[in-house]
Parts: sequence; C-alpha cells; structure tokens
Amino acid sequence: MAASEKTAAKQTPPAAPPARGSALKGASLLIILQIGSRLLTFVANQLLLRYLTAPLLGLSTQLEVYYLSVLFFARESLRVAIQRRPSAEGGRNEGQSVINLGYIPVLIGWLVAAGLGWAYLAYAPTETVYLTESLYLYALASVVELASEPCFVLLQSRLQFGTRATAESLATFARCFVVFALAVGADRKGLDAGVLPFAVGQITYGVILLFVYLVSGYRAAAEGGFSLFPKPIASKDGQFLYSLFYKPTLTLAASMTAQSVVKHILTQGDTFLISMLSTTQVQGVYALANNYGGLLARLLFQPVEESSRSYFARLLSPSNATGDEKGKATAQVAEAQKSVTILLKLYTLLSVLIATFGPPAAPVLLSLVAGKQWATAGAGQVLGFYCLYIPFLALNGLTEAFVASVATETQVHIQSLWMTAFSGAFVASAYVFMKVLELGAIGLVAANIVNMACRIVWSAIFIKSYFKARGTQFNVSDILPVSSIALAGGVAATMGQVVTGAEAPFMTLAKVAGIAAPVVLVIGILERRFLLDCFSAVRGRGSKAK
Repeated sequence: MAASEKTAAKQTPPAAPPARGSALKGASLLIILQIGSRLLTFVANQLLLRYLTAPLLGLSTQLEVYYLSVLFFARESLRVAIQRRPSAEGGRNEGQSVINLGYIPVLIGWLVAAGLGWAYLAYAPTETVYLTESLYLYALASVVELASEPCFVLLQSRLQFGTRATAESLATFARCFVVFALAVGADRKGLDAGVLPFAVGQITYGVILLFVYLVSGYRAAAEGGFSLFPKPIASKDGQFLYSLFYKPTLTLAASMTAQSVVKHILTQGDTFLISMLSTTQVQGVYALANNYGGLLARLLFQPVEESSRSYFARLLSPSNATGDEKGKATAQVAEAQKSVTILLKLYTLLSVLIATFGPPAAPVLLSLVAGKQWATAGAGQVLGFYCLYIPFLALNGLTEAFVASVATETQVHIQSLWMTAFSGAFVASAYVFMKVLELGAIGLVAANIVNMACRIVWSAIFIKSYFKARGTQFNVSDILPVSSIALAGGVAATMGQVVTGAEAPFMTLAKVAGIAAPVVLVIGILERRFLLDCFSAVRGRGSKAK
C-alpha cells in the first residue's frame, strides 16, 4: 500500500452508527411490502386447502422442513457473522469481501442438500406418489436460492431492505400461484399429483428470488466498483484466507455453527417430534394451525427481528464506540438499551391482545377460510391454543436477535449448552403432553411454550447483564404494561361466558370484535405516551421512551 493510501486509511472515520429508529424503519418497509403480497396469496392458499387432505399437508410440511434445513445449515451462521463484521476495509474492498464470503454457503449447500436428502429418503414413505421426485426438486430449489446469497449479504450489509422485501414478495406470490394452479389442474383431470405441485412451486420461488437479487446486486456492484464473482483482495496483514475470505468472520461463523444446529433443531423440533410421535393426520392438523398461527410471526415479527439484528450489530460494533471508560455507558449502549426496551414493550402489548382475543376467534375464522372439514378435524382448537404460543415466539425471536448481535464466542458456546438443556426439556414435555396425556397437536404447542419460556428467561438474563456491565440498566418491569395486562386478563377470564361458540360464526366474530374494540381503545389511552414514542422512533425523531 502506498504512503498516500495508508494516510487515507488512517483518516477514514469509523462507520457511522445507524440512526435511531433504523431497525423500526427497515422493519416497517419489510412489513408493508410483504403484507401486500401475503394478502394476494392468502386467497390462493385458502382455496388450495380445499383440495388437500391432512396427510398430504403433513408430507408437504416435512419437505419444507428439509428445504429450510438445507438453507439454515448452509448460510445461517455466516449471515450472522457477516452482520457483526466491522467495517474495516472500507470502500471497494469491503464490498468485495462480503461478496466473497457469500459464496461459501453456495458450496456448503450442495453437500447439505445431498446429505439431508439421503437421510430423509432412508425413512420417508416412498410409496407416496412423486415423493422422491419432489424431494429432488426441493433440493434443487435450495441450491438455486443459495446462489443468490452473495448478492443478499451485500445488500443486507448495507441495510437495503427494499430489495429483499420485493424479491420475497414476488417469489412468494409466484410460488402460491404455481402450487394452486397445478393442484387444481391435477384435481380436475383426476390425477394424483401428490406433493409435486409444492416442489414445482418451490423451484419457481428460488428462480425469481435469484433473478431479483442478481439485478439489484449487479447495480450495487457497478456503483461500488467491485465484482459479483469471487475476487482476490490484496492484504499484507494476513487477514484473508486464500486472499478471498476474511478470517475473523470465518472464525466467528465456525464458532456459531454448533449453536445454529441446536437452534434449528429447537426451531423445527416440533415437526421432527410430531413426525415420530403421531400420524400424518395429526401432522397435517398441526401444520395447518402452525401455518396460520405463524402468519403473524412471518409478517410482523420476523422482519423486526432481522432488521433489529442488523441494527444492534452495527450500533454496538466496537468500531462505533464513542468512549472506552470501563463501566460507563457509551452513547451507542444507551441508545441500544432504549431501542430494545421500546421493541420489547411493543411486542408485549401486541402479545396481550393476541392472547386475549385469539383463542375465541381462531376456530371460527378457520372454519370460514379453510372449510369445515379442517374445523371438524380439530385444527380450530389447536389454532386457538396456538394463539397463546405466539407471544412466547415473538419475545424469544427479538431477545435472541439481540443476543446474536452482541454475544462473544465464549457466550455463544455457553448459550449453545443451555439450548441443549432446553431441548431436553422440550422433548420431555412433548412426550408427556403427547403420549402420556394424549393431547396430540395441542400437547406439542404446550411443549413449545415450555421451550420458548426457558429461552426467553436465559436471553433476558443475558441482556440485563450485558447492559449492567456497560453502565446502564435494563429492567424487565419497563417492558411490562401492567395496567394493560391486568385489563386484558380480566377480559379473557370472562370471555368464555360471553363468547360460547355455539352461535353462528359471524355472530361469534361480531361478539369478539365488539369486546375487542373498547379494550384496544382503553389500552391505547393507557399507553398513549409510549405509542407516541414508537411513532416518533419510526419517523426518526428520537424521542425518549416513557
């Protein structure tokens, strides 16, 4: 490096921390664009359910878990490590370094797809029509989607959430359209297509996702002056493996691999367990309840969690520190404490409403949108109970997003050990609820609640200790809207006496809405100062939490 270049490097200021409200702004963009596509595809999904049986839906869920497992094991650890990577090189080298790292999941994906595919076929009911062919298509779809990873990590590192929202919206709509068209076409011709329509739809999803990312990635690369293909990076400090891959990021990703495996097993453990402890009929019922119950998590909570992970990783990066006095809170730490408190309190408020009005409304809504055959199969009761699980799912996702953003390698290993212990509690509780008490799919939801509660407690302890060590306080009481919780609890206790479910479906929904409207209004009044602060944070005005 020339002397002038060295001087310029020394004078380059550290990467500016993201402005307050960046997490909420990025999440808001994802939410708005995804809601539009979800609403369009929702109708297709409901119509599709009328052409499916519970066993077929159960098998399609197993293939989806295979697909998600390939993606998770190939890219999850590296994604988190890249987000936590300091902006050390700057300019062209930084962008090229991220692109190079994005090719590692592409290579790993081939191996994971082959290994997990062989394991699945070893026990899968191969007599099911087109199951083997569908598995091959799912494997190909996972590899196609992973091919977009170099562009994805580049755009994600720059907090360009718009491209992701657009890509996933278009791909999701196309997938639903293809699956619905093939399923209906096969039914009208009297053909048994099995799960093949789902496999073709997944291929469609991957191709469109890859196309959108390539277009946006090419534009970003052209503006930044680097290549979308792997390219050596000149470095005299030995920080790059084979002059391509940034070693500290690889080391962090490797250290997080064990935790990622445990986390994925816990996340998808319900599907693994239900496939071993129940029939495909019960699997289909649980899959339907899980799809509907997880809809809110996919639309609202997941974008917030992922944008928060990027936000906190950048905000609390060592390169953004404004002071190094031990025990004194830097501006970034204080900002992070305020942001995480606001997000968790907002999650708690939403959770209170879901847990109060979801159980009585869910069975009726399911019978209207999915058909009476699913309601009589017990899916309505499972979905109603699932509404009690959504708050745990939401709070766990956000707290673990913060932990993943700031935890050291040692802390990651400790978390992995605790995750293993929690997985044991999950399996034990699932066995008791499903086999001993014979609660079926409801028992599996209850076991998930036990698992998530354990993980939330661990993450809360970690967050509290993290801020305490840096001179500020994180109090759980600050995220609990006590008055609103008490109000909602009283309403929930009397809900069963007013909403019996014996009346006509629309009458039941009218009763629930009639009770919910004044409750929401009162909670809005009780929490008006906090809600105004959230609105200000989204607009980036930086008002203080109350």
